This record gives sequence, C-alpha cells and structure tokens, in this order.
Amino acid sequence: MMTEECERFDMLIGCETGYFKGVNTVKKKSCNLNKLNSLRKEDEVMLMCWNNEEETEVCLGLRRQLVKTFSVDRLCFTDEVDISGGSGPPRGLAKCEGNLLTCVESGLVSVWNVHHTKTAEFEVGDNICRMRQSPFKPSILATGGKENNLKLWDVQNPEKPVFVAKNVRPDFLDLRIPVWVLDIQFLPGTEKVVVGTGTHAIHVYDPLTPQRRPVLTVEFDEYPITALAVAHSANNVVVGNTRGRMALIDLRKKALAHAYRGVAGSIRCIACHPVKPLVASCGLDRFVRVHDINSHKLQLKMYLKSRLNCLLMKTEDKIVEESKNNSNDTDEMSDEDVDQESDSLWLNMENIGDEENDKQERHVKDVNQYREKKNLKRLRYGSTQTKSHFKRKR
Repeated sequence: MMTEECERFDMLIGCETGYFKGVNTVKKKSCNLNKLNSLRKEDEVMLMCWNNEEETEVCLGLRRQLVKTFSVDRLCFTDEVDISGGSGPPRGLAKCEGNLLTCVESGLVSVWNVHHTKTAEFEVGDNICRMRQSPFKPSILATGGKENNLKLWDVQNPEKPVFVAKNVRPDFLDLRIPVWVLDIQFLPGTEKVVVGTGTHAIHVYDPLTPQRRPVLTVEFDEYPITALAVAHSANNVVVGNTRGRMALIDLRKKALAHAYRGVAGSIRCIACHPVKPLVASCGLDRFVRVHDINSHKLQLKMYLKSRLNCLLMKTEDKIVEESKNNSNDTDEMSDEDVDQESDSLWLNMENIGDEENDKQERHVKDVNQYREKKNLKRLRYGSTQTKSHFKRKR
C-alpha cells in the first residue's frame, strides 16, 4: 500500500537499480512507486518524460528498450511499449502530437503511435549520448554523442538535418579537440542551443546564423559535463560534472556566477522548476538536492538509498515551501550547519586515555622549559656555546 505522505508527491525520480520513487518535498518523505522482485541492470530507469500536458502520466525509459507509462493519479503502471530496434540503451524520450519518440545509442530514432506501432524511423549517427526535444517546437529534435556533433532534426521531414554543427578550432598546439556531446538544452526565447561536452566546455550554437561553429564557448572545471539545465533567464545555465561539481554559469559574462557545494558523486540530472526559481539535482551520491537559484541556499536535501539517474518536477504542486514557512519546522540543514554540528560533536566527546594525555602534556612542558633555559644561556653569553665551554677554553 502507498503511504499517505507519498500520495501527493511533487518530484519523480528514476534509479539505477530500477526503482521509481516519489518524493514529497513539503513533508520530506519518499517512497517506492514500483515493486521489483529482483534487482537487474536491465530494469535501470534511464529517462523520464511527461506523457501529457496535465502531468498525470509519466513515461519511463528502461535500459532493456522498454517504455512504461505510470499514472500519477492511480499510482500504477497503465501501459508499456517495446521499442526494440537498433542497439544500446535508450538515450532520448519525448512526446509529440500523441506519438512517442525514442532514440537508442546506435542512433535509431523511432516514432510510435498510440497503438504501439512504429510509423517512422531514421538514423542520426552512431554513439548517441543524448536526444532532446525542443519545448518550444515539439517537432524539432537535437541529437549528439561521441564523435557525433550536434544535429537538429525535424520529425516531419527527417530525411536531412535542419542544422549540423561543426567542430571547434584546434587548440594552441594545433591539436584537434574531440567531439563529445553529453547533454543538450534549448534556450528560451531564442533558436539557440546550448551543449555540455565531455571536454568540460559549454557551447552555444545559433542555427539562424550561417556560422556552424559555436557562437559562444565557456569552460567549466576540468571534467566532463554530464548534466545541463537552463535557468529562468536565457543567460544562465546550471551545469554538473562527473566530479560532483555543480555551478551556475552566466553565458552573457562567460563566467562562473556561483558554485554549489556539498555534492559527493557524479551528477546525473539537473532540472529547473518551470515556475519557481528552484533547481533540483541528483546523482550517484544517492542524494536529491533542491537549491534556490537567486539566494543559492540549499532548500532540500534527502537521501534516497539508491543511485539516481533522472528526475521530473511537477509544475502545479509546491516543490518546496518558502523559507519563512519552513524556518520553524524544517528538519533539513545546509552543509555549513552539518559541519558546525559535526565539530560540536567532536568537541563534546569524552577523552579516552587521560593518563597518557597527561604524560604527553608533562613531556611537552619539560621540553618547553629546557628550550627556555637554553635561550637564556644564549642571551647571557651571546652565543650557542655554554659556560662550561668557556671554562675549558681558559
């Protein structure tokens, strides 16, 4: 039976172990929404997307090329689609005009109707790491991967890509920069596309210009960027890498605006709330965190017991109550509070082996007294030689 705390969850999270979790961020409770007889790698939840605009159903993309539909209202799985085709796990999942769009690692993009029949398919290249649908033009898809640069496709006319990106120029040693697209997002209010790469660079492409190379490039840290999300402003993006470092990047200034602390493992997914200035992140450290984009404060931190791959946030429900309402009854602490609590814990612990500590203190005291006497002799005779040395010399 589903617990009462999870009947109104406002965040959905897919796990590496195959569990599908619902999180109530107001009551800070979580529960598993599915039951697994055994943990298998093939049941890993890799992708999620909403099945309708009302956000009453969600589609889960499993590693074994299976898409399941979960009803948020009835709290059960209602449908599943076998998307077998190509090779590799699914790398993209989207809905367009009632049809399901899927993409696997080998580069096969398929279109499935409501009767689970494949109506169209086309190839986008090998070694795909991410397929992303434009939220402003649902028929536009962006794909990219390892040695497979950014391409924009129109589902209604998939014979030829709408835009094909060109690799950046060689570095100062005239060495080629490898192509490695890991995540893609569309900037609101423009036709621009922002890409996070495995070469720790953030590229911005503008398909409306004749230039196929990035119109803007910002480097972040020294590790591959695995997750990318666009903030409410088109000039700001939130990125995360394989070392658990998460930051807010100002594209207009080409600089780091803020670095979020406390993440211990690789970040797998970052999502910004559609309405509120909140950003949620999850990864291999098994924690889900919610930060305020404006104040940069940690609003929520929950341990979910499994490695986390992806997350979705609901638009209507309250993700996190205002800090004024939660200031009296919140039981979540920021990283600074945790550090202060741990320091006080160590200071209040009882000392073990007091006798040994007393001996050590007496030894240190004797050594200090010996050094003081030696310094007095130096001041008296003006040298490091002792009085007995002068007597023997005479």
